[in-house]
Amino acid sequence: MNHRMKNILLVAWMLSAGMAQATNTQGIPPLGMKQQADWLINGSSYTSRVVTSSDGKEIVMRNGLVERIFRVTPNFACIHVKNLITGENYLRSVRPEAQITVNGATYDIGGLTGQPVHNYLLPEWIEALKNDEVAFQYVGYKIENIKPRLDWKIRKEWISGDVKWPAAGKELIVEFKAPASVAKKAQQENERPTQIGGVVVKVHYEIYDGLPLICKWITVDNSSQEKVTLNSFVSEILAVVEGESSVEGESDWVLPNIHVETDYAFSAMSNRKGNSAAVHWDIDPLYTSQVNYKLITPCLLKVTPLIGPEEEIAAGGSFESIRAWELYFDSYDKERKGLSERKMYRTIAPWVTENPVLMHVRQADPASVKLAVDQCAEVGFEMVIMTFGSGFNMESGDPAYYVKMKEMADYAHSKHIALGGYSLLASRSIDEKTDVINPETHKPGGFATFGNSPCLGSEWGIDYMRKIKEMYQQTGLDIIEHDGSYPGDRCASTEHPGHKGWEDSQWKQFRMISDFYKWCRSQGIYINAPDWYYLNGSSKCAMGYREVNWSLPREQQEIVERQNIFDGTWTKTPSMGWMFVPLTEYQGGGEAATIEPLSEHLAHYGRRMANLFGAGVQACYRGPRLYDTDSTKAVVQQWVSFYKKHRRILDADIIHLRRPDGQDWDGLLHVDPAGTEKGLLMIYNPLNISITRTINVPLYYTGLSGKAVLEGMNGKSKSYKMESDGVISLEVTIPAKGCSYYTIR
Repeated sequence: MNHRMKNILLVAWMLSAGMAQATNTQGIPPLGMKQQADWLINGSSYTSRVVTSSDGKEIVMRNGLVERIFRVTPNFACIHVKNLITGENYLRSVRPEAQITVNGATYDIGGLTGQPVHNYLLPEWIEALKNDEVAFQYVGYKIENIKPRLDWKIRKEWISGDVKWPAAGKELIVEFKAPASVAKKAQQENERPTQIGGVVVKVHYEIYDGLPLICKWITVDNSSQEKVTLNSFVSEILAVVEGESSVEGESDWVLPNIHVETDYAFSAMSNRKGNSAAVHWDIDPLYTSQVNYKLITPCLLKVTPLIGPEEEIAAGGSFESIRAWELYFDSYDKERKGLSERKMYRTIAPWVTENPVLMHVRQADPASVKLAVDQCAEVGFEMVIMTFGSGFNMESGDPAYYVKMKEMADYAHSKHIALGGYSLLASRSIDEKTDVINPETHKPGGFATFGNSPCLGSEWGIDYMRKIKEMYQQTGLDIIEHDGSYPGDRCASTEHPGHKGWEDSQWKQFRMISDFYKWCRSQGIYINAPDWYYLNGSSKCAMGYREVNWSLPREQQEIVERQNIFDGTWTKTPSMGWMFVPLTEYQGGGEAATIEPLSEHLAHYGRRMANLFGAGVQACYRGPRLYDTDSTKAVVQQWVSFYKKHRRILDADIIHLRRPDGQDWDGLLHVDPAGTEKGLLMIYNPLNISITRTINVPLYYTGLSGKAVLEGMNGKSKSYKMESDGVISLEVTIPAKGCSYYTIR
């Protein structure tokens, strides 16, 4: 074997195995992979293309990171999905591109049949694959740039990094027509031609510049003369190489190393739970040669709602399905996978980067709100939310109340403060006529997520949505905190005007709430919602806490707070999650749990702001005021100024160094290879004595190489030589119950 061939094989091995398996504890790729540009540091060279093969038989989507190839003859089908970073091929079997059930009949969309075994797919088999004549047939395709899926009125004052909307990339739109066999069969049997002959299905794919991400969804157009009912759909069917091979089977299977995100997610504060509403890893009945004896390996990806939509499509009308984003990981390392997901959110939902500094004012009367606005303006806060229990009534519908709220909003805006309020939706009961109906008892209760919940399709629900929209149109308020956001409850009522019955109740209610959130975004209205509505316009949900945490003694809250932030930022950016600071009592705990009087607990108050602003995480500071003395005001101003001075790097990605445990130091490293400040190290000492520690600081994701210059809190700078893996050794002294930080250039 000659020297050149050895090099080729070495590179092939690194691409196929190196990055996927050989990563250190900070998710840094092995040295061999540094020959390539790491897309998580600089993805600018990875641009999207959609091209036709020279023989015209295939369409190729690629961006240098991921590649998907489609066969167009004798019908359209995906024949190849490959991670170009690792060389890993994900696809083991050809399947239909989608599936629809219309007027009770189910049809595959595209696809090819005849694969001899479903463990793997060989190129030489593809020519022999057959067309399924009863499936929808390929017509043609077109290529466009990615288009915005919602109108976003950006609030630049709350964003410190670089954002682009829509994201750069390409969309492939593939058209399918109903099979000729359907009309032919109806003619032979002397039946009335089915409306399915007028149905056109388009399968949409997007590929994004700079990250291994592909999006897919379908649209259904009805060009017939009569309405049709779309009973159900499966917008993605992908026979993926199994994540784990087990003869006996497992109670908790390892899934393929892919993250699938949809815009049909609810009833969760985590992406995995939220996306379970539509993302399903099913068994594959065709895969009879798998290792598992019972043939139950979860290796068939399907994207479909659990029920419905049971949607009527009028003559000349159209329907758009769930969108699913498939993120192909290049590593099994937790940190690198988290960085990949966070970059995905910044790309496909960039409003999550809006990170206003906010206060929850406890009372909604004009004097209380004015005091909160004035104090926020004095110390640099940017938003006031009239909190739960404040008396703010978003459902008022009273024109006089609108006038009162508009005066308050105008005053806040004159001080450059955003103002809005809180509304509770799902976790309450209205009445038997309004609440979601149990299909077994035909009465409310017993199965809803929160026990009882109003149905958005009821008369009350429709009026509720009208009133809150009217509130914002009439007043100019610019923040909504929407608690108990629609959690996915179904409703068996056949009397609610917003849905027909059980089968369409989930789809209709979800569309109502997501359309409202999208409208909010078009108006520049910021959305806090304790649910996974990021892809429909929400910017922030809980970082991950329980209310009882804020009834603990103050000193315990400090550690719990840092733990919540450490745990909550693996898949969320700092700006995607809120925390909580009980300036006054919140659900118990008494004086020991609260910070008021603020000046009497000033050291603790300062530590809380160091925790939060140091992580780039905003909290709901709930109380009547932010400061009570000049000394208190100075401490608040100090930390707000710190945050704003370093806002870009503090809002950037977090590398997790050591989880808080109260026994020794803990810390986070912010990284931003595109910024002037490449990193900011934030370390905390929970102990009652000063400590000196030597910390290995992993700077790979700062994008620096060779050396790094660190500037401490005292303003002194020092240059450090970086090891080959990007690590520097730093000796640091942290004061008792204090913190230290270093900016990195």
